[in-house]
Amino acid sequence: MKNYIRKFYYGDIPEDKSGGNISDSKATHNDWPLWEVFIRSKQGLDHKHAGSLHAADAQMAIENARDVYTRRMEGVSIWVVESKYIHASNPDDAKSFYEPAEDKVYRYPTFYDLPDEVKHM
Repeated sequence: MKNYIRKFYYGDIPEDKSGGNISDSKATHNDWPLWEVFIRSKQGLDHKHAGSLHAADAQMAIENARDVYTRRMEGVSIWVVESKYIHASNPDDAKSFYEPAEDKVYRYPTFYDLPDEVKHM
């Protein structure tokens, strides 16, 4: 006889009162989704990618990220994002993807001529 456990993922809405997904009891933490961790340090205003971890839900990901990536009290804010929701451009397409910005020279200050009256800019 197999033992079954019910697995809940963050955001699951059970269809019946028992809820969750039935899976084999030999499920491990490898079945948990992968989360990307971003930490804001005391010195900065931006969050920087610190690493990845597996967790059952967002709350667990934040708590594990705190324990793993901010052991020396260097962080003031933690963001966690499930990896499957991150989308990135293809590095092979970088030339064609960023090429249109090169012909917008008006974005650079050297494009503009400053009047003689302006001494410091």
